[in-house]
Amino acid sequence: MSSLNQNAKMTNYRWTMCAMLFFATTVNYLDRQVLSLTFEEFIKPEFHWTDDHYGTITAFFSILYAVSMLFAGKFIDFMGTKKGYLWAIGLWSVGAVMHAGCGLATEMYTGLPDAAALRGLEVGSAMAVTVATVSMYAFLIARAVLAIGEAGNFPAAIKVTAEYFPKRDRAFATSIFNAGATVGALLAPITIPTLAKYFQEMGVGNGWEMAFIIIGGLGFIWMGFWVFMYDKPSQSKHVNKAELAYIEQDDEEEDVSATVTEDKKMSFKEAFRYKQTWAFAFGKFMTDGVWWFFLFWTPSYIDSVFGIKASSTQGILMITVLYAITMLAIYGGKLPSIIMNKTGMDPYAARMRAMLIFAFFPLLALFAQPLGGYSPWFPVIIIGIAGAAHQSWSANIFSTVSDMFPKYAVATITGIGGMAGGIGSFLINKGSGKLFTVAEATNMSFMGFEGKPAGYFIIFCICAVAYLIGWMVMKSLVPKYKPIMD
Repeated sequence: MSSLNQNAKMTNYRWTMCAMLFFATTVNYLDRQVLSLTFEEFIKPEFHWTDDHYGTITAFFSILYAVSMLFAGKFIDFMGTKKGYLWAIGLWSVGAVMHAGCGLATEMYTGLPDAAALRGLEVGSAMAVTVATVSMYAFLIARAVLAIGEAGNFPAAIKVTAEYFPKRDRAFATSIFNAGATVGALLAPITIPTLAKYFQEMGVGNGWEMAFIIIGGLGFIWMGFWVFMYDKPSQSKHVNKAELAYIEQDDEEEDVSATVTEDKKMSFKEAFRYKQTWAFAFGKFMTDGVWWFFLFWTPSYIDSVFGIKASSTQGILMITVLYAITMLAIYGGKLPSIIMNKTGMDPYAARMRAMLIFAFFPLLALFAQPLGGYSPWFPVIIIGIAGAAHQSWSANIFSTVSDMFPKYAVATITGIGGMAGGIGSFLINKGSGKLFTVAEATNMSFMGFEGKPAGYFIIFCICAVAYLIGWMVMKSLVPKYKPIMD
């Protein structure tokens, strides 16, 4: 490369790509949260669901998401980043919109004329049980399409990050696009209950249907931009030689040629030979379920334990504050760079040190339920802090993949870890639904709490220690930086 090219002012198109990943992840989490924010107030009374029904739906989503993640990474590697991402977001947007038809499908099956007739059924009657069962299966179908599509988001986003950023910047870039999860979760309580309430008052269905349609439609808008904006850095007209040299600095250091690795793939059999794969997968298994529990159950928690509805002013404010706190996670991806600059540590060692720091914050969840007796704001703030710690942890654990695996294997390994995280989420969501139903029915007692609060306290205790356990196992499997060479 000539001196002129090296000294040319570097373009910054990689951050435009990061912004696209951010918006995709924002839409991803908005779509995922429509159900949780309409469950207690709109959907549960219409279809006569229990917490067990809801737990089954969220658990099914999690396990199918997990299985799909295993193949999503391979699919993204096979299709290529541009086409693979389009397929993923297109499919999950279709799935999101499909939820709106679940009420109509239930009415057609049961012969009931409208949502008012569904709500008016006697609780516990044979027809109410039928409505609950039929509607649950209708939602499971829509949730299946959503899960399969959403499974492609993180493998594709991590692959784009590996393509557009050198190793030293990947955790920060990941923390920025991963903040889309927080922004999506932050926008959700402001927009979704408001949309559902507005259309309910307008007489458009029961309101929640239009929330699914409007939020689901955002993904199709994103697809239009992606078609024209994405190309690989070496092929993009927006990336000049100076920026390309910066992006490919690791390739030069490791003497890895893009032309050599372009067509290489890593099989599942080969991937599972490496301790690095198992370390990443176990870390995701232990911690992903914690975030998904908070995401799916917090609106129900503040409603069922404190009587605060998600569509109320206080409910919107509480959930908004909770996810505003998690926005602090954007700095979590920067911490390893600070550690590297001050200590000279390799990327993996710096990330593991940062992750250990983040692993201590969820311990505050041990105090969420006890302090809830003084004010519901205490558990909300604590969940927000735990959520920020999770997102910081997540940005760094994702980056350990691109630290240690060649680019052609990144999406595959990310998919394996995503599958493990989905299994953990399945267990905690299905277990929570059953636990809360039993706790309420039997007035279960635990550590001075009774009924549902006792059930929530048990789950909070599990969430509190999950990260430290995950970190210790990861560190024992991969104690030092050991990249997988081509």
